Amino acid sequence: MEFALIGFLVCLILIIIGVPIAMAFGVLTVLLLAFFGQDAGYLIEVTYKKVDSVILFAVPLFILFGALLDATGLAKRLIDFINLLLGRFRSGLGAVTVVTTALFSSISGTDSAAIACIGTVMIPRLVEKGYDRGHSTALVACSGILGQLVPPSVPMIFYAIITGSSILGVWFSTLGPAIIIVIMYCFLNAWAVKKMPIVSEKNEGPLRTQVTNITSAGVRCTPVLILPIFIFGSLYSGLITPTEVALIGVFYVLILGFFYRVLHWRQIKAAAISTAVISGAVTLMFYFTETTSKILILEGVTDELAAWVVNNSPNQAATLLMLNVILLLLGMMMNDLSGTVLSAGLLWPIAAAAGVNPYHFAAITGVNLGLGTVTPPTAPMLFLAGRIGQSSAEEYIKPALVLMWAGMVPVLLITTYWPSLCLYIPRALGFIK
Repeated sequence: MEFALIGFLVCLILIIIGVPIAMAFGVLTVLLLAFFGQDAGYLIEVTYKKVDSVILFAVPLFILFGALLDATGLAKRLIDFINLLLGRFRSGLGAVTVVTTALFSSISGTDSAAIACIGTVMIPRLVEKGYDRGHSTALVACSGILGQLVPPSVPMIFYAIITGSSILGVWFSTLGPAIIIVIMYCFLNAWAVKKMPIVSEKNEGPLRTQVTNITSAGVRCTPVLILPIFIFGSLYSGLITPTEVALIGVFYVLILGFFYRVLHWRQIKAAAISTAVISGAVTLMFYFTETTSKILILEGVTDELAAWVVNNSPNQAATLLMLNVILLLLGMMMNDLSGTVLSAGLLWPIAAAAGVNPYHFAAITGVNLGLGTVTPPTAPMLFLAGRIGQSSAEEYIKPALVLMWAGMVPVLLITTYWPSLCLYIPRALGFIK
């Protein structure tokens, strides 16, 4: 236990001073191998077999899928359509932002892609219509965490592989909290804009003209709207695997991009390079975390730590509270992918020892890490939205804290202490018993 704590302390110091997370965990793995004298060849072979997986190939495909869709700019068609439906209300454009981010998250699979794509279009539009720039930035950032929760979430693929759970079961376990977050944000946005000089985007003209406008916008966004329908339908039916869904999605976006002449070879090259960099970093993180986890299991450290937590915790509720705090801190230091890999590899054994369902813990992990990525002082996704929206921290910190404390924290508590919220949908669809 003492050797493991020294190793993790070194790893934490490396992360704090700016060493890439994957490299910091590489150092941790080497230190643990030296401390415990485990057979490195055996561990490398065992971990490689887990990395060499067809299912894991879905990760770079979904990342490429989201990057290409972002490059096409086709999400704007979806925004225009939803805006015609909701924009007539005073707080409608804010609701459009939240709903569109949720829909785009179901396509891209990551929160950073959702924030980059929706924020680029919506923040200037919100400001133009009278929304405070800080509120607009905070709304996009906090809505972006839906990329962690709405299927097909890329981070949750790693969670499922590491914990040995069903990918579909894990994906649908986070859907309940995501739906509640969307509803909460729409209400909080309506409350926040009461004193703002909002100019509603009205669908002007007689009823026939309004219907024509909505129909025309609906037809224009149909190619994009098909994507979430296809993804959810394919996942629910079980006819094709998540990897095949991602591959079809990539080809579909390429066809759309060339058909509408909004996608060029240089954009495809940039998307491919970005995908390779992200996938390589996360795969290294996955590899080192898996190796570290196996070392700790073989040395009995995991069992010892889990037993200590359970024995010193008065009940499961207290254990879950402790895990929530750790997950929140992880989310503040890491991105959604790295945080999920680490929590699944190192924290899941503790949750399992406390009798927590793996799909319940998946939802707890998703909401916590999402909250952590927008929680100051680190807040990587909040600062990303700030750069996109050209907003200063003084402008968006306060509205972001309101959305977090009044919107996300209640959902986190409900998710943690009401397992049925997370388990009902996957159980009803037959993905878990």
